[in-house]
Amino acid sequence: MPATRLMPTDDATDLIELTREICRKALAPKVDDAERARTFPEDTFRTLGRAGLLSLPYPEEFGGADQPYEVYLQVVEEIASVWMSVAVGVSVHSLTAYPVATFGTPEQKEALLPGMLSGEQLGAYCLSEPLAGSDIASMTTRATRTDDGWSLKGTKAWISHAGHADYYTTFARTSDDGGRGLSTFVVPGHAQGLVFAEPEKKMGLHCDPVAQVMFDEVRIDPDRLVGRAGEGMHIALSALDAGRLGIAAAATGLAQAALERATEYASEREQFGRRIGDFQGLGFLLADMEAAVTSARATYLHAARLKDAGRGFSKEAAVAKLVATDAAMRVTTDAVQVLGGAGYTEDFPLERYMREAKVTQIFEGTNQIQRLVISRHLLPR
Repeated sequence: MPATRLMPTDDATDLIELTREICRKALAPKVDDAERARTFPEDTFRTLGRAGLLSLPYPEEFGGADQPYEVYLQVVEEIASVWMSVAVGVSVHSLTAYPVATFGTPEQKEALLPGMLSGEQLGAYCLSEPLAGSDIASMTTRATRTDDGWSLKGTKAWISHAGHADYYTTFARTSDDGGRGLSTFVVPGHAQGLVFAEPEKKMGLHCDPVAQVMFDEVRIDPDRLVGRAGEGMHIALSALDAGRLGIAAAATGLAQAALERATEYASEREQFGRRIGDFQGLGFLLADMEAAVTSARATYLHAARLKDAGRGFSKEAAVAKLVATDAAMRVTTDAVQVLGGAGYTEDFPLERYMREAKVTQIFEGTNQIQRLVISRHLLPR
């Protein structure tokens, strides 16, 4: 049975139940075949969009649902418990709308947000580069002013939805003033000069295509600059705090799914005349897995409630991302162990869960970076 969630309103409860129903009917029947075939789940994103699940934490006046972040994250968790690639895509899409929703002018919000939040568009987030991962201040993609707007040139790496997105929220250098020289742009997906490399051959999340995006003198209108020139570093770090919570929620959902599969197997499989779950060694392992999942959920919900209350949550977001993704790696690995040889086969999804869990410790800032963020909050300079 799905784990019990804590939700503030009846509407939120109904929303979670709607998500579960969509996951059961529209996602679960497709996920295994789609992940094997490595197909992009465009129709699935459209289904979620039509149900309003791609715009939950954003203002209703622009097409959002005005839901608290803790409710949005629980929706992400539910989706991840069925299809991790899609849950990561939902989190990425929400991240792409954040700069406009938070730092955009009223005119930009009016022009861009309705499309972003309509469920008919999907965004990509272009921050990392081949030589600029966690050190985003060293990025070299450059935006140059032109007579009629901006021209972007450079290469972004590890971009989800590359080649499939309707727009690319992109960070580029507008001056050589270090981290203070970065700016934020929304680049239309049809812009001339956008070139996409072949998707990376990843060990997991096969339905989340990730590739390099090349900007070959991509021309965009002047109103595609979000915030002030030079404000990109602040916007990127602010967005990452929210994005890390999305990954924490997704990792928790993945761990929950692994726990449920392992518990079902331990309840049915018999050895030496008894259920294997009745052996203390395995029962205690399941108990530790439950404790890890419950702890992960508590950390991301705590950070989300701080965010919803308008309080600082950067440290708590890093804690949530660290705790939840480490828990996902440990729980999925232990779940494979519970199933023994069966867990190592593709007949069960546990091996896929384990492969998918690994990258959660890497993207949206590696867990080593999360420890750095936390320690700097504890030991301010």
